[in-house]
Amino acid sequence: MKTVTIDKVTIGEGQPKIIVPLLDRTENALLASAEHIQQLDCDIVEWRIDFFQEVEKPEIVAKLSHKIKKTLNKPLLITFRTYKEGGELPLSDEKYFEIYHMLIKHGCLDLIDLELFMPDELIKQTIAAAHQKNIKVILCNHDFDKTPDKQEILSRLQQMQAKGADICKIAVMPQNSADVLTLLEATREMSENYADRPLITMSMGALGMISRVSGQVFGSAATFGSAGTASAPGQISVSELRKILNTLQL
Repeated sequence: MKTVTIDKVTIGEGQPKIIVPLLDRTENALLASAEHIQQLDCDIVEWRIDFFQEVEKPEIVAKLSHKIKKTLNKPLLITFRTYKEGGELPLSDEKYFEIYHMLIKHGCLDLIDLELFMPDELIKQTIAAAHQKNIKVILCNHDFDKTPDKQEILSRLQQMQAKGADICKIAVMPQNSADVLTLLEATREMSENYADRPLITMSMGALGMISRVSGQVFGSAATFGSAGTASAPGQISVSELRKILNTLQL
């Protein structure tokens, strides 16, 4: 199993790494939140740029990424979560990739998040551009309505791996406890039998909360914790999450 190392953080070994979302809409609020998050016991920060009110001006996003990275002094993941996968803002595919290519060329970041079901050729081009700048890529998929069956979850994770992701991520919504077990079993099977790079998996909502803290057992290499506002249902506060991960450490 390959690991992914950014600064002093190695994803894919030891405890699952804690990722905290940055969700503010203005530059001033983002920098204030970054100052606060910098002091928290987390490993990586995710700037969810779909919340940023000037996200459709790629040069502003790229410039601000330098200020945020400097304030955080932690690894920075930048994500535009599309509206169809639970994000804040409808955006054309063309604009989505324009923003990412501006960030890759002129921004300051360690990882980017791309969605699996974007056009294949554009994904391929963006991954290649990111890797030229030593930016790692998370390929991801989110289902806020249901939990696909185990084979479909495995298929999506394997597609991400085949397309050259450094980290493969899936998040699904459970309707019952059996759905949570489906996600955990798919994670275990992928990790033990197919994965050659880190996985991030989660079952969302209160029902799926167990999946956010059991990654070291089943094979998920990172989890998301809240510093205030959660970016997805079921996120636990950073301080509580760290305590639980320490308690469950293998």
